[in-house]
Amino acid sequence: MSTTRSALTDEDIRTLVKGATATERAAAANKLCRTIDTAPLSDEDRETAAEILRVMAADAAELVRKALAVTLKDSPLVPRDVALKLARDVESIALPMLNCSPVFTDDDLAEIVRLGGPVRQLAIARRPMLSRTVTGAIAEHGGERAVAAACANDNADFAEAALQEVLVRFDKHDKILTAVAYRKVLPLSVSEKLVALVGDQVRDHLIAHHGVAAETALTVAIGAAERATVDLVDQAGRTADVRGFVSHLVSSQRLSASLLLRALANGHMTFFEWGVAELAGVPHHRTWLMIHDAGPLGLRAIYERAGLPARLFPAFRAAVDTFHSMEFDGGARDLERFQERMLQRFLTQPQSAAREDVDYLLDKMDEISREARAEAGVAQRA
Repeated sequence: MSTTRSALTDEDIRTLVKGATATERAAAANKLCRTIDTAPLSDEDRETAAEILRVMAADAAELVRKALAVTLKDSPLVPRDVALKLARDVESIALPMLNCSPVFTDDDLAEIVRLGGPVRQLAIARRPMLSRTVTGAIAEHGGERAVAAACANDNADFAEAALQEVLVRFDKHDKILTAVAYRKVLPLSVSEKLVALVGDQVRDHLIAHHGVAAETALTVAIGAAERATVDLVDQAGRTADVRGFVSHLVSSQRLSASLLLRALANGHMTFFEWGVAELAGVPHHRTWLMIHDAGPLGLRAIYERAGLPARLFPAFRAAVDTFHSMEFDGGARDLERFQERMLQRFLTQPQSAAREDVDYLLDKMDEISREARAEAGVAQRA
């Protein structure tokens, strides 16, 4: 091994193999490893170097094996059998290799995830790059810390099915759900499922940063009362395409008269306009004119074209009239004043809204009253 021997003395080689102390052998191992990693080697030199590395990996002293693992953790020159041997060693030796070594195959890493325990799983989860084979194993077999680390690793390539597996296994683990939510790219199906599992702050991040605000907002309502969807209209309106939100509701057959009524009673006029336009098949600008600027018959005409129930028209008429009668001055309580007036007027109309809608609106009135009393109390104390 001409190149390697030129950088090491015979004494270094003898010390590596027969050194009296572990410290002496570790120093020789470190020197040899640095030489192997930096010197140009012929094919013959590489074979010789591989044999020397096998000698080091079999040394009884942990210090020697650690010198090999730490010095060559990034090197592609470590033989695969040596890397696998070190991966089964004590943690101080295994972890540097598992965290960095490019020698392992994806199947090697996946197998270690399955059998290696939580500490080794975590080291693999933090690798600079992870393939779908490895992340799939982590999603299925990884412990909480490893799964959180892999999900927070944007260089970890997750298949859609693997992320879905994570949400199933860890649907109550906030750290993992947050890590998934803050990934740079998420499949729509994952966003849709995730948004129903996380708190408001993380949900706002999903709506604002993943380009699927309409879909994620919609999904919160899947399998739940329509009230949940209405409560998300404000969030969707801040950062998302209302038209897209409405289109998604229509395509999923969830844009009902009840939903429109609740939304309108909460002051979401833009949502109402787009909803009616979508149901009626009329462009938004024409729908807007018929709702707001076409005399008393315009609203009825577009309402009927949208196929909304006749028994609820008085309630919608009251909402639109209340909206027109309000003077919005940009004050802090514009929306609250509208909601309160709208709800009062709606509840005094002789209409036959569903009991659940009436209950919902009464709850909203109670909520508005509580908020107003709380703000008044704060002002008095100030």
